[in-house]
Amino acid sequence: MTAIRTAIMRAAAIAEVAVERVFFRGDTAKLVIEPYHGYATDEHLIARGRVLALRDAERDVRGGSRLQNARQMFRLFATHEVADVAVSCGDVTAVSDAEGYFTLFLPRDVRTGWIDVTVTAQGAHAICPVLVPSPDAGLMVLSDIDDTMMKTGAYSTLRNLWTSFTGSVQSREVFPGAVELMRMLHDDGRNPVYYVSSSPWNFHGFLESVFDRARLPTGPKFLKDYGFSKDQFITSSHGDHKGRAIDVMMAANPRLPVVLIGDTGQHDARIYADVAVRHPGRVLHVVLRATPDRLDVQDKLQIGRLRAMNVSVSVAPQYQDALARLAPAVRPAA
Repeated sequence: MTAIRTAIMRAAAIAEVAVERVFFRGDTAKLVIEPYHGYATDEHLIARGRVLALRDAERDVRGGSRLQNARQMFRLFATHEVADVAVSCGDVTAVSDAEGYFTLFLPRDVRTGWIDVTVTAQGAHAICPVLVPSPDAGLMVLSDIDDTMMKTGAYSTLRNLWTSFTGSVQSREVFPGAVELMRMLHDDGRNPVYYVSSSPWNFHGFLESVFDRARLPTGPKFLKDYGFSKDQFITSSHGDHKGRAIDVMMAANPRLPVVLIGDTGQHDARIYADVAVRHPGRVLHVVLRATPDRLDVQDKLQIGRLRAMNVSVSVAPQYQDALARLAPAVRPAA
């Protein structure tokens, strides 16, 4: 079975490359670097991005009719990724992988806040911003995006696809209470904010535009790679992806308690309960936005697990309860 699976993955990788070169072909003599927001550990600044071949097709996500929006969103996937390219910052170099992704581990210095890291690759240049938390941060925030920050219908595959591919930056609706909650927890930049989503990395720039328009705090995003390779068949599950991203950020910020924000449509209660088990005493509060389906038996069981570990939980369609309960944790009384 393993040999068959490996053969399928290799065949899928070859097919993907063939399709990309026919339909999404770019000029490999002219590379562009798509920067992502990076993060920091005690030892490193971690700059992230993707190497792509320049394409003539304009990528405009401002939107119009649903058909125009669908065409624009399709263009987000019309990328020609370039592998095996050396990407450098000073004396540090990384090589882009099969899907064009790169990660640079740079020495940490005394600066905090957003630090602009200039990276280069075969004549291409880009600024990769890296977030270094303030030394007086009191907590960190890790939030889901789909149906937590903005309406998506992620609990329904068909609804999610329809919303994702027929919406625009102007039409995508961010929950007003989510903006208020995240801005309070961010505390004028004192507390770092991170986002985790099962959306593909191709949506990164689109999500940034939606968040900027809604005035959500900027933070590094952990999205998913849906590509094929000889070692990967599509991608990992939503829970595995989210759990790993949370573990990475918990390790990057070992002294900070965390507020986890999600919804009840994609098993976030179980994912967050498992996080609390792996990181005892680190989860300060869990916020779950209830979906129209409300709570099922498994949701209630996982919420019970969290409360048994002395993790406070807010569950409601809106965020007023979480705002009231978390306000003292952001600025404790003197």
